[in-house]
Amino acid sequence: MLKILIPTLMLFPTIWLSPAKWLWTTSIAQSLIIALASLSWLKWSSETGWSSSNLYLATDPLSTPLLVLTCWLLPLMILASQNHLSPEPLNRQRAYISLLVSLQTFLVLAFGATEIIMFYIMFEATLLPTLIIITRWGNQTERLNAGTYFLFYTLAGSLPLLVALLLMQNDSGTLSMFTLQYMQPMHLLTWGDKLWWAACLLAFLVKMPLYGVHLWLPKAHVEAPIAGSMILAAVLLKLGGYGMMRMMVVLDPLTKELAYPFIVLALWGIIMTGSICLRQTDLKSLIAYSSVGHMGLVAGGILIQTPWGFSGAIILMIAHGLASSALFCLANTSYERTHSRTMLLARGMQMILPLMTTWWFMASLANLALPPLPNLMGELMIITSMFSWSYWTLILTGLGTLITASYSLYLFLMTQRGPLPSHIIALEPTHTREHLLIMLHLIPIVLLILKPELMWGWCF
Repeated sequence: MLKILIPTLMLFPTIWLSPAKWLWTTSIAQSLIIALASLSWLKWSSETGWSSSNLYLATDPLSTPLLVLTCWLLPLMILASQNHLSPEPLNRQRAYISLLVSLQTFLVLAFGATEIIMFYIMFEATLLPTLIIITRWGNQTERLNAGTYFLFYTLAGSLPLLVALLLMQNDSGTLSMFTLQYMQPMHLLTWGDKLWWAACLLAFLVKMPLYGVHLWLPKAHVEAPIAGSMILAAVLLKLGGYGMMRMMVVLDPLTKELAYPFIVLALWGIIMTGSICLRQTDLKSLIAYSSVGHMGLVAGGILIQTPWGFSGAIILMIAHGLASSALFCLANTSYERTHSRTMLLARGMQMILPLMTTWWFMASLANLALPPLPNLMGELMIITSMFSWSYWTLILTGLGTLITASYSLYLFLMTQRGPLPSHIIALEPTHTREHLLIMLHLIPIVLLILKPELMWGWCF
């Protein structure tokens, strides 16, 4: 763990001491080396599942794919931000990259934590850099409003979790993930126990977000700069799913009864957010709402607590992280040229930027879960485990899949096909940097088809 954390912390002197000419090159190069070094986590040596570096930091097959995804995204975020930050003063460029690095540090500590209270502290710490990125570097005037929504939704969800964790520490004497799985099942009978159960999961359901507490997400996505959108879609939403999986071990006897309303909300959310996507005019807003739908499927898979549901949830989280981050990068390349996120004003791009259309096509297909991509594998595993839990879920998940396919094709056809609007006269050609950025998103998705066991966790 330290072989990643120490180089990540050493990025701060790199950013603040390197000369202006080399700032972006050195930070991208060093973060890419860290990302490649993080791949060594995928080789498990221990039989027990946990490979521990010390008492407080360890990796296991559930946290490893998310840790690698976090490290992989940092160079991509720096690469994506280079163009729109280049006109800014040098100190602000350095501050921006430093915020991204601090975000990676907190996320590595959150996913690697073995104490639930340390996970909670790091989970909250990710709020600060994200909030500064959204409110300071956001594009539109609404960005302060979006930051307020983001902050208060997350805080309102996570304060009950803190109380619940302190109660749990009081009862069981430990919050270590090593020992919690061997505890006796708790006898949760009173109303207070049911409130405790809800408090344990609410913070994670807001973070995922579950339909109903999702209103902060489209606002935050639309107002955030490109790196903010990428890290939000790819990793920060996954903190919710990861936290739920860790807490489920303790909440067991009550979950069978109390999970019903949340599963219903998650499934209903897939239909509702899909329908909202079909009517969207704003490009980033459409991709943000599609994330809510996909994370609804993940929430359902985790809440029914079967090995297939858990495994499908991890696979879908990783695959969705890469696919939605790629879509946000593509939306950004379009925005940088046309200065509009309205799809009607920037259609027919295939005529001018044909290679970019290829990337759009691949990213849209990944989003709608085309076989044999891991997105389909995750969705099928969750849908299958849902079906074995209740036959009626097939109607909602099937309809959700159809709507997902519809809005993904709608997204592609609206932005790439059709006649070119007359106001688009001269556009900048695409850069090698942008093609490299999209390839570094899409190549891992394709490679994961060949070795999916890297990300299906400890379920098999």
